[in-house]
This record gives sequence, C-alpha cells and structure tokens, in this order.
Amino acid sequence: MQIVSANGASIPSLGFGTFRMPGPDTERMVAHVLGNGYRHIDTAQIYGNEAEVGDGIIRSGIARGDLFLTTKVWVENYRHGAFIASVDESLRKLKTDHVDLLLLHWPNDGVPLAEQIGALNEVAKAGKVRHIGVSNFNQALMREAARLSDLPLVTNQVEYHPYLDQSVVIEAAASIGMSVTAYYAMADGKVLSDPVLKEIANLHGKSIAQVVLRWIVQQGLIVLSKTVSESRAAENAAIFDFALSQDEMAAIHALAQPGGRMVSPDGLAPVWDEAA
Repeated sequence: MQIVSANGASIPSLGFGTFRMPGPDTERMVAHVLGNGYRHIDTAQIYGNEAEVGDGIIRSGIARGDLFLTTKVWVENYRHGAFIASVDESLRKLKTDHVDLLLLHWPNDGVPLAEQIGALNEVAKAGKVRHIGVSNFNQALMREAARLSDLPLVTNQVEYHPYLDQSVVIEAAASIGMSVTAYYAMADGKVLSDPVLKEIANLHGKSIAQVVLRWIVQQGLIVLSKTVSESRAAENAAIFDFALSQDEMAAIHALAQPGGRMVSPDGLAPVWDEAA
C-alpha cells in the first residue's frame, strides 16, 4: 500500500470509507477489506456506524497498530465539553483507546474556531488521537486552523473528482505541509459513463473506477473508496500496478467544470474557493 506523508503522519493513500453504510454492511465490509490488504478505515460520528467499524476491526483479526483509523467530530459537538465527551464516546464505540486521525467534520462558525482547534489539540495531547485535521474547509479556514493549532494539521478531507477543480485547496494544503484526502471520487456514479474515462480505462485494461482512483493517488493525495461489494473492494484496491501518462492525467483534469461540486449542504458549507 502506498503511503502519503504529511506533517509527521504516514497515511495509506487508499482508504475505505463508510459514509451512508448500514451497520451490518459496515462490519462485514470493514472486516473483509482489512483481511484483503486495506489498512485505512474512515468513519465519523454522524455516520452512526462507529460501533460496527470497531466490530469489523476486531473481526478482521488485524492488529490495531497495523491500521490507520479516522473519525470525525460532528458540528454539534464543537463546544469544548461536548467535544471531549464525544471523542470519548467515539473511542468506546470503536473499541480502541485512540484513533489515528481526528477531523473537524465541517466548519461551524457558531463556535469559535480557536475553541474547536483547542479541543482537537487537547485530545491529541491526552493520547486519544495520534493526528488531527479538518474536513470540508476552504483555503482561508484551513490556513487559519493551522495558525491556531499547537500541533500540525495533517489533512483536509474534501470532495474531489474529475469534474471538480480543487487545485486551490490542494496547493494551499501543500504549502503548509498538509495532505488532501478525497471523498466522492466517483461523483455519485457520474464518472462511470464518461467517454474520456472509458477510453483511458480501456487502454489500460482497467475499470473507470480504478482509473479515477489512480488519478487521485498519482497526484500524491489520499482517496477514500466505498462499496458494499467484496469484489468491487478488491477491484478498487488494484490501482498500484499501473500508471497514467501525463497526457491522460491532463485529459482527466480537463473534465473539471463550473458547477462540478456536488456536496454543499446549506448551513454547513463554507464559501468555497474558486479555481483560478
């Protein structure tokens, strides 16, 4: 498995995401993918499946120290007391004494960012969290969060797929030593019928999903894949035995379009950065 290094963290570049995954499927798939080479699992308090992620890890038989586990604090828990309590609850559900990465899930200007970052640092310094970061932050919020933090932030987890230009966030993250973790890589399935991607996939004897995942990791980024199918999970992992040419990378970048963003919930989304 390829590793991305960022501000002291070593993060497997391919992660298994569990967003909107029912509990029984979560436990089954987490156990399966860990038994078949994945070493990075991503969940969140709001997903409602942290307990099943923990059960899946135990069921897999993989040693806790051999995998990278991420969860996210929900926006309603950003006040200091609620934040600390919510992290303790997440650890109980996950059946572990620490997570490898804890993220702020979305911006919430109802709580001072300094308070949010302070709580992130507190749980890290207490040994409950090995690394900290953010999710769905724009460039300005990401820089401000990094400025406020005693400890380095290691990633910003954001929507990223061929139809969305995230170069502003990617470049800003790199400038402060942070990685970017991509979610929604399949653009809710939209990529699967794209003729440009289909042609590239055919040239490599790969699936469109494999090409998109490869396009992201080949940029030095982290990507989350998600499926409830064991065979699809194996396919998604088979992205390290081929490489895209510079022209193919450029052709995929050229698919970005205005209005390509798909995840922008009212009341949570910040003012997004626009590509130059």
